[in-house]
Amino acid sequence: MKPQQVLKSYELALASQDWCLVEPLMHKNVCVTFSNGTFKGIEEVRTVFEENFSSIKDEQYSISKAHWAHISETEAVCLYCFSWKGIIEGEHCSGSGRGTTVLINENGCWQIITEHLGPNES
Repeated sequence: MKPQQVLKSYELALASQDWCLVEPLMHKNVCVTFSNGTFKGIEEVRTVFEENFSSIKDEQYSISKAHWAHISETEAVCLYCFSWKGIIEGEHCSGSGRGTTVLINENGCWQIITEHLGPNES
């Protein structure tokens, strides 16, 4: 699978809200930064993703405007826009922002090693 396919699989896995679909796309040393903190290692990342999944019902998640800043045989960097909408505590909510994802290729397998999500440009 190429890095572009991994990112598309990741988008679909996040939209499913099923950690079992997300986890194979993540490196064991993954590090993610969200507005509520930075989470290091697969266990911390699993916990924060599962908390998000349980708090947002019927979530729809999408990635757009992907710009592959770098792709080599061993690493790839993608900048993109993301958006989501769903129901939190009975209220319709939505959000969007910008993301950067870094993937690495180990033993022929591309996985996400880091992700940083932030606000849209002002």
